[in-house]
Amino acid sequence: MRKDDTDLHRLLRSAADGGRDNAAAEMPFGFDTRVVALARASGSVLPNGHLDALRFVRRIGAAAFAILAVASAGAFQQFSGAGDDADETPLSEAYAIADNAIQTEVPELAP
Repeated sequence: MRKDDTDLHRLLRSAADGGRDNAAAEMPFGFDTRVVALARASGSVLPNGHLDALRFVRRIGAAAFAILAVASAGAFQQFSGAGDDADETPLSEAYAIADNAIQTEVPELAP
């Protein structure tokens, strides 16, 4: 037999015997502790490339939150009527302008 055939037979035998071993593969003793210790010693839990991306996402989130806060404050001020001295809100003024235009165009509807 050639060396390739021997390697093939050895591989097939190991594959056939692989299903008989039902023991779960476990990590070596203390492996997870070493990984956590190395991650803490490096100062980041994520690899460096992911850490930069995470910082970028945090900055974008902070900027979006700031924009949302300013827009919410502006909308609250607009709809609460703060700063308006007149009794009518801008929305009711728009209705009054539209009503006046309709009455002008169709005189028989005017009271």
